[in-house]
Amino acid sequence: MIALLLRDLRLAVRAGGGFGLGLAFFLIVIVLVPLGVGPQTALLTSIAPGILWVASLLAALLSLDRIFALDFEDGSLGLLATSPLPMEGAALAKALAHWITTGLPLTLAAPALGFLLSLAPEAYGYLLLSLLLGTPALSMIGTFGAALTVGLRRGGLLLSLLVLPLYVPTLIYGAEAVRRGADGQDASGALILLGVITAGCFAVLPFATAATLRINLR
Repeated sequence: MIALLLRDLRLAVRAGGGFGLGLAFFLIVIVLVPLGVGPQTALLTSIAPGILWVASLLAALLSLDRIFALDFEDGSLGLLATSPLPMEGAALAKALAHWITTGLPLTLAAPALGFLLSLAPEAYGYLLLSLLLGTPALSMIGTFGAALTVGLRRGGLLLSLLVLPLYVPTLIYGAEAVRRGADGQDASGALILLGVITAGCFAVLPFATAATLRINLR
């Protein structure tokens, strides 16, 4: 499993499988929003939590179709299905590789870009913590969606349509945690729910992803 994780990390860096692409998209969105809204500091401060989370979510979508597509095209996925490593472990490794190359850079970059949206100083810690808790769920859900569409030509749009509704709870609680932190309110409830969602995704979706891959490889 570790070997598969390291292999996917190397491929992501060499082939540009989301590494840097998501960050660039995230930066573009954060830069364009103030230009579209205008120099209204109060408005930017109020919408900053939602914009940062929506931009992170959309950036995470960019590389989902590559999670299994390359392995399916070169036959590696079929070999992986017959290897001693359970498919559940392979699905987990794929999700972790996606998070390390996409979710983690977005998490680290978000507080640095928050000043462009006039994010309240009290919210930076909550933004970092909410993304650390929530972005792994995005990667795991995206891995499941990628398994559903593996082998389909031009399945990227279908993948987005399948995954986006599943992202909604994470988006709601993530943005709510940041908003409550910015307002000086207690955000522990939203953060706990984020952690529960992520834990539930990693407890259930590797098995669902493995079952889906077995069906698609028959």
